[in-house]
Amino acid sequence: MATRLSVIATRTGDGGTTGLGDGSRVDKNSPRIEAMGNVDELNSLIGLLRTEPLPKEIDTLFSRVQNDLFDLGAELCIPGHSVIAESHVAFLDQSLNHYNAGLERLKEFILPGGSRAAALAHLARTVCRRSERSVVAVNSKEAINKPVLQYLNRLSDLCFVLARVLNRESGQGDILWSREPAA
Repeated sequence: MATRLSVIATRTGDGGTTGLGDGSRVDKNSPRIEAMGNVDELNSLIGLLRTEPLPKEIDTLFSRVQNDLFDLGAELCIPGHSVIAESHVAFLDQSLNHYNAGLERLKEFILPGGSRAAALAHLARTVCRRSERSVVAVNSKEAINKPVLQYLNRLSDLCFVLARVLNRESGQGDILWSREPAA
């Protein structure tokens, strides 16, 4: 097991740089740090979502996702380090297929909302998409492990599907987009 931090305020970042896991220092506004921050925000948001009453199976799924996101953040923190594998992406694909199979076919665009848990899942979807875009930006300059990009792409889709499931489980339907403004 790696060494854990015992001192949180090191003051080494006071000059606008931060340390990566390989010991190198980069500017705090570098694309890699932006991507790490977005993934951390996503993980925190999923933690908030998990404070809602969720079906046990979905809470367990989000628990696994949070651990995967922590590992994904480690990949971003340590250039060249790989943890996220095709098996992680396959797990999300299986979860997508499982949860989507029980939903009604989409006939219209869906607006974020419904139950609080579903609204948080939609918010997690948008933060996941931002995380994906920021990792793509890093990948344009430095190679990122391909399953990392795939994982974030699938996770955003899964958050969308789970938002629909959570609305259904709460007795609410999807909130459909309408061309006509509400009266």
